[in-house]
Amino acid sequence: MITSTSNAKVKRLVNLRKKRKARDEEKVFLTEGLRMLQEAPKKELLELYVTERFYKKEKKFVDEKCRKSGRRFEMLSDSVMEYVSDTQHPQGALCVVRQRNTDGPEVILAKQEAGTEERNPLILVLDNLQDPGNLGTIFRMGEAAGVTGIVMSRDCVDVYNPKVIRSTMGSVFRVPFLYTENLSGMIQEMKARGICTYAAHLEGSRIYDEPDYRKPSAFFIGNEGNGLSDEVAGLADCYLKIPMEGQVESLNAAIAAAVLAFEAGRQRRH
Repeated sequence: MITSTSNAKVKRLVNLRKKRKARDEEKVFLTEGLRMLQEAPKKELLELYVTERFYKKEKKFVDEKCRKSGRRFEMLSDSVMEYVSDTQHPQGALCVVRQRNTDGPEVILAKQEAGTEERNPLILVLDNLQDPGNLGTIFRMGEAAGVTGIVMSRDCVDVYNPKVIRSTMGSVFRVPFLYTENLSGMIQEMKARGICTYAAHLEGSRIYDEPDYRKPSAFFIGNEGNGLSDEVAGLADCYLKIPMEGQVESLNAAIAAAVLAFEAGRQRRH
């Protein structure tokens, strides 16, 4: 059992938690808790750390996960687990997981198989999103709504930020995504492939439930404070508005994305 916070492995884990550069150099990220341990693909699970209390409670599952992944677990004392954890009250399980190979444009922009049927692209385009909780929620919501891919500008928050990972509740392992250095160029490629582009915008001229989203569609979601950049907004085929009561001027980015994505999902079920 590792009991010292000065242990080299512990220092590395803290570095991976805190620094994007460290994660990207090793091409790994951290997950915490039982749920994320359950969700972690066995081939991508590289290291597993548990507390004695967690192991006693989940011994059968931990042993089976190690057997299937070909990995061994290491024990951390409760105090060391708290030291490396990103949560105030860690459950007692921490994993080092291999980063996904970022999906290419062909995966994001093409039709996707859904059982025996093909699904038209339903893409979320995120422009300079900065809040980790928003991004993680968008991944989780996107999977639930049937989003086929998420495209992010390079200045969006790191998808492997521990707060993002925690908020995805495992969806980060399943939803296709990519970062792009040239968001405008990616949008132009979408338009060239016949994907209709919609911007959630305060100057929207159409109510969000009016267009037909059964065809290939992409929704643009902007920065929490400043909205979409003029360049990105200007590439949209249509500005959408979400009617609101009271004195509310705008919605949280993740909520706005959910309203649009679930309306598209509703249409596609009928």
